[in-house]
Amino acid sequence: MSDYSKALEFYEKSHKILEKALPPNHPNLASSYNNIGLVHKNMGDYSKALEFYEKSHKIYEKALPPNHPDLATSYNNIGLVHKNMGDYSKALEFYEKSLRIDEKALPPNHPNLASSYSNIGLVHKNMGDYSKALEFFEKALKIDEKALPPNHPDLATSYNNIGRVYDNMGDYSKALEFYEKSLQIDENTLPSNQPHLAISYGNIGQVYNNMSDYSKALEFYEKSHKIFEKALPPNHPDLATSYNNIGLVHKNMGDYSKALEFYEKSLQIREKALPSNHPSLASSCNNIGLVHKNMGDYSKALEFYEKSLQIREKALPPNHPDLATSYSNIGLVYKNMGDYSKALEFYEEA
Repeated sequence: MSDYSKALEFYEKSHKILEKALPPNHPNLASSYNNIGLVHKNMGDYSKALEFYEKSHKIYEKALPPNHPDLATSYNNIGLVHKNMGDYSKALEFYEKSLRIDEKALPPNHPNLASSYSNIGLVHKNMGDYSKALEFFEKALKIDEKALPPNHPDLATSYNNIGRVYDNMGDYSKALEFYEKSLQIDENTLPSNQPHLAISYGNIGQVYNNMSDYSKALEFYEKSHKIFEKALPPNHPDLATSYNNIGLVHKNMGDYSKALEFYEKSLQIREKALPSNHPSLASSCNNIGLVHKNMGDYSKALEFYEKSLQIREKALPPNHPDLATSYSNIGLVYKNMGDYSKALEFYEEA
């Protein structure tokens, strides 16, 4: 937290000087707004980040030619915040604007083009379109492998993205292969308390969890969590994800009270840090519902499953796998409560 607030303090001092010294549409002012936005994004304050990124973007639109790379970066930054806020269609709109400029302005093997492909792939992954995601991630990887040295962090990100899609598709050995390539680079190039390293550990933990190797999963999740606790502010969304992951392993090991403890910590952060219709909030409610169902508290389970469904119906495309999961979960609770006609109604939706 101290590093981010320190950065903010110096960026704001710098900005005050620039505002006095430069005309209001000067590109350096746009860069300054952009830097302040970036710190807010890293602190997990997405609405604040958006405010500064949009100020920056307005200046760039006036001051730069329409195919300027800085304009592409600006569209990209705004897209990233929309993605983090769970507004995937908005994110895609800005990422595609960024890509159109990059494709015109840059040589075909430029690393920025790879970043554009990666970002679009990430949105498709979040929307549950895994084949589309893989297509963009592989385009990005091809460029990265040609353009970058073998230990470059962007190459690690590419391997990580492809690993994540295979993980979502249930191909765990393939996922592990890409995640371990990513981790190798991260361990060679990053300081031991860098959040990116925590993400790598977390991803490997997730594969072990999916493979039902819970002690191994817990080992990697806890490594990840230790880094996040030191490196991030206490209400950062990544910290919520970390609590959620540890809760998931405890749930899978049958330790429901422990699972509930971590899931509730995760939900508390997400309720403060994220917009009210963010898909991660739906996941939190769903997870808490599942634990209550496993503990036989069906009315509590139903309460959280319905909260989750409400969010998912607003936030996700109608054919998203998570929606089917929600309908199915609610159907199962009604079945367990002996209300078979209600159960059937939800099973048919799924």
